Amino acid sequence: SRLMDLPSCELQRLGEIADLVTSVRLSRVRKKKLALALKNEGYIPKLLELFQACESAKNTEGLHLLFDIMRGILYLDKAILFEVMFSDECILGVVGCLEYDPCLAQPGWHREFLTKTAKLQEIIPIRDPELRQKIRQTSRALYIQAIITPNLSDFEEGFLSTLNSFISSSKEEILRGLQKDEEFLPEVFAQLTNEATAGEQRCELMKFFKEFCAFSFTLSEKRNEFLQTLAKLRFLPTLEILMGMDDLQVRSAATDILSYLVEFSPATVHEFVLQEARQNENDTQLITEVIKQIICSPDPGFGGDNQLMKILCALIDPEKLLAKASNLEIFEFLNIFYDRYIHVLTAPLLADTSEEWYEIGWQYIIYFFVELKTVIFLVDNFQRAEILASVLELLSFCVERHKYHMKHYIINKDLLRRTLVLMKSKHKFLALSALRFMRRIIGLKDELYNHYITLGNLFEPVVNAVLDNRNGCNLLKSASMELFEFIRVKDIQFLIAHIVENFSDALESVKYIHTFQGLKTKYEQEKDRQNEKLN
Repeated sequence: SRLMDLPSCELQRLGEIADLVTSVRLSRVRKKKLALALKNEGYIPKLLELFQACESAKNTEGLHLLFDIMRGILYLDKAILFEVMFSDECILGVVGCLEYDPCLAQPGWHREFLTKTAKLQEIIPIRDPELRQKIRQTSRALYIQAIITPNLSDFEEGFLSTLNSFISSSKEEILRGLQKDEEFLPEVFAQLTNEATAGEQRCELMKFFKEFCAFSFTLSEKRNEFLQTLAKLRFLPTLEILMGMDDLQVRSAATDILSYLVEFSPATVHEFVLQEARQNENDTQLITEVIKQIICSPDPGFGGDNQLMKILCALIDPEKLLAKASNLEIFEFLNIFYDRYIHVLTAPLLADTSEEWYEIGWQYIIYFFVELKTVIFLVDNFQRAEILASVLELLSFCVERHKYHMKHYIINKDLLRRTLVLMKSKHKFLALSALRFMRRIIGLKDELYNHYITLGNLFEPVVNAVLDNRNGCNLLKSASMELFEFIRVKDIQFLIAHIVENFSDALESVKYIHTFQGLKTKYEQEKDRQNEKLN
């Protein structure tokens, strides 16, 4: 069909051009016709000539119209125009037009950013000039995407989908080009692990490699090929080394990369973990490194330890390990985990609930041994509480997923008694974490656990917490009451008898008497049944 007629590209017709570009937005056919006309008539370079004339003459009205026109052309979302607009000849003119947004009091600084600030930094030299040009073009496209993307809720679904596809395909092309270069990735790995590499250089390399991995893993058709390349380069042992470095940015990037691996290729990581577990004890074990990062986290509340906790849970989850190992191999792995790794995780908990804490003003030092090496932590009170809460969350996960192994560990180490000491903490979230740990154990309704709890009189700290909060209304009291209500509803007679016989009088003063009255009723009913049997 016939192409759209365009107004002549003249200064006095800018308003007419702006109206035309805006008017086609809701018609797919008209958008396509306009894009073809703009391309065929070389219209964009002509508009950029007008822009230079308006800027030289300080024609504010013309510059505002050119902003609307250039943004409208980008909103056409046509790949044939992107090739022109993102080219070396046009890019600065295009972003120059986008500086003159009528809604802004002062023009933007897009050209200065692209020419002075956003310089292509080749951490590892890129030998292919076409690839270098593609990288430059893609970075420009990403910048323009960032400055023109409005609040997407105001637009139809799939808005700027072609621009997004253009950027994605450009990234794929860059990835293919880098992977074809057989020297590129090995050089990256060599510099990352080389002690002579400067700290800033290593940080930049990690930022690059993190982005490289993030995009590579999202390409499902190329993922296996990429993983094979990483395996040849002994990627996971390298990641272990990087996670153990002092530089926080390097460690953070290494953690992000491990997180991508666990998400997109858990079998690869599980296979590596199982292999390491079968070997003799090693100074750099991936699981040990992850645990040490959790319990040494400089700011647990910032969120880094949450990511590490998810990674650790994925690595030790028997259900996920089944994808790469038999039941026997998983049992063997858990034996090794509880023999070699669990003490690293529980070290701060066992230290804090014993006499191994030494107060120094507002700070504390924990001494404990990790694989024949002394690890020293200097943490303040609140930070220590956050670390302990993270440890308890992980141990609660183990209670549910490692029933056999965790049960023996808890009983042998008297871990629940040590944990319930934390219910006296001034940090209520830590006291709640300790209570949740006990709740998770009781939720299993395991006879051995129940005997352990009653023999150790481990309900006493919980009852004391209820009595201390009897006149208040808070989460700790509510969680305690829920624990007793669970025991009543599930009719766990062994625990009911213990609670009623030992704490009945003390709990009479609590407002929510119906829960404890219900426990007494259950206790008496069971007593009557037992008497009837005896009779």
